[in-house]
Amino acid sequence: MSDAGLTNPSQTGYRVLARKYRPKDFSDLMVGQEPMVRTLTNAFETGRIAQAYMLTGVRGVGKTTTARILARALNYKTAEIDKPTIDLRIPGEHCQAIMEGRHVDVIEMDAASHTGIDDIREIIEQVRYRPVSARYKVYIIDEVHMLSTQAFNGLLKTLEEPPEHVKFIFATTEIRKVPITVLSRCQRFDLRRISAADLVGLFSTILAKEAIEFEPEALAMIARAAEGSARDGLSLLDQAIAHGGGSVQVETVRGMLGLADRARIVDLFEHIVRGDVTAALQEFTAQYEAGANPVVVLTDLADFTHLVTRIKYIPAAADDASLSEVERVRGAEFSTAVAVTTLSRMWQMLLKGIPETENSSRPAGAAEMVLIRLAHAANLPSPEDAARRVSELLASGNGGAPSLPNGSGGGARASLGSSAAPSTAPIARAIETPQASAGQPVARLQAVPSSTPEAGVVGRIETKQQENPSQAPKISIRSLADISDLCTANREPILRARIRQSVHLVKLEPGRLEIRLEPDAPKSIASDLSTKLKEWTGITWWVTLSNERGEPTLAEAEAQIKEQHKTDAKTDTDVAAILAQFPGARIIDVRIKVTAEDEAEDVQPPAIIETDEGDILPGDDLDI
Repeated sequence: MSDAGLTNPSQTGYRVLARKYRPKDFSDLMVGQEPMVRTLTNAFETGRIAQAYMLTGVRGVGKTTTARILARALNYKTAEIDKPTIDLRIPGEHCQAIMEGRHVDVIEMDAASHTGIDDIREIIEQVRYRPVSARYKVYIIDEVHMLSTQAFNGLLKTLEEPPEHVKFIFATTEIRKVPITVLSRCQRFDLRRISAADLVGLFSTILAKEAIEFEPEALAMIARAAEGSARDGLSLLDQAIAHGGGSVQVETVRGMLGLADRARIVDLFEHIVRGDVTAALQEFTAQYEAGANPVVVLTDLADFTHLVTRIKYIPAAADDASLSEVERVRGAEFSTAVAVTTLSRMWQMLLKGIPETENSSRPAGAAEMVLIRLAHAANLPSPEDAARRVSELLASGNGGAPSLPNGSGGGARASLGSSAAPSTAPIARAIETPQASAGQPVARLQAVPSSTPEAGVVGRIETKQQENPSQAPKISIRSLADISDLCTANREPILRARIRQSVHLVKLEPGRLEIRLEPDAPKSIASDLSTKLKEWTGITWWVTLSNERGEPTLAEAEAQIKEQHKTDAKTDTDVAAILAQFPGARIIDVRIKVTAEDEAEDVQPPAIIETDEGDILPGDDLDI
């Protein structure tokens, strides 16, 4: 990353690290951008040089620097080499001026301040002239997505067929805002975020050249805070050197960034998964008093939750160089001890809790409430297991479930030992619904021990009938026709008509109904069904709308059956004789009246045939 040979020797003033160690050739760009360098290397060696390039990526990954290096490679010239090349170890005639942004044939333009068609028209008029001294006239347009629509349209023709001596290099952080017509005319390179491990290596190399002492864990903190941006990371490193008085130490970096101790974050995670609210609040208070930002504590807690989940599925993730020893060792332990459902629930709650804390006028109090919710949730049954138990019990039609001897759930806390054995201490109490009126079922959610080592606490619905159990309504809903019959029995003709004409059944489970409505159907059908089904069956029904095709409506199904009956009736010998005798006759209806003997003999239902003489049934006396 040295800039020897490209630096003005007379320049003795201090330069920040991000400028002093700015990449000068493609070998420096190999840090995190290997795919792009490999593609450009092959293109230059084979002479397949594009007329325009589009560089995209987050801030600080090197888009503008890459554009300058690319311009330098296109115009590279020495006493021995006079052609485009990616081997830039020896500075050429134009290299110094290009890298300093002062070469007459390499024009840099900031699209944020030159957005109009007039600026693009000026470029279009200038491209006809050949370069003054370099091989190519190179236009570097930074933040190209800021150009107006008229400016983009004005650039299209020139961009597609530029003169041979002109090259365009665009850079942007918002690639989606660039019109596809422009993108299709460019060779696109996506500059990736630089990994934390690569940033740590870069920082170590720079500090060694600067003869500055450092602690590896401090560099890992800065790398994580940089979020893949080399420029942001070097700016933070400069700040850390000044903050630490010429060295980079863990405590000074933690204080500078307002970070929590990673080891203490792991301790906080352990208290939460154990459900120990008191210990979790005490640990958070200690970190807050030590200067940790509440939002940063929750963010670090979310990061560690994500790390544990990754290690659970990708054990090699623990080998990341940016992780501390505590994170590697204890993260691997937690990955085998904590269920993925618990980790997912913590992640979702933290995603919601972090913005709450950021927007609160009392961040510390808001963060404590988030931690209380997290620790409390550790003692609750997982939603998946509770829903599965509910479905099983409702499907079986018998909601009775034996209580545990101590009258409470002996649920399993997440075990943190190597054996991952569930704790036997009770951590959940039965949650009962308010008392229903006489003759209505009562649902009770009770925690029961799990039979699997990774499952948390599971829920079981226990239904019991008050007063006379024989009076309990036993309503079985297995199809949309059953719901239609319920509407008839409960005198809801309008709802029944809407169900028959407009509702397509997608999925039906106990307590859950998924439907698709006809385009002209009222959207209130779902809420009306949910209310009525709860009233008629005594349990809560979740009625959701779907985009899947589902089954035909009841009216469509009946019409299909009717048409099938007409088709079957045409095969009857009597019906066929009547249709042959009366040209123009047609079957208008099929009336089903089947006796037990007919069922045994598989007798076809009679068909009504419409003729000019009137309706005829097979078997009628005909004067033919």
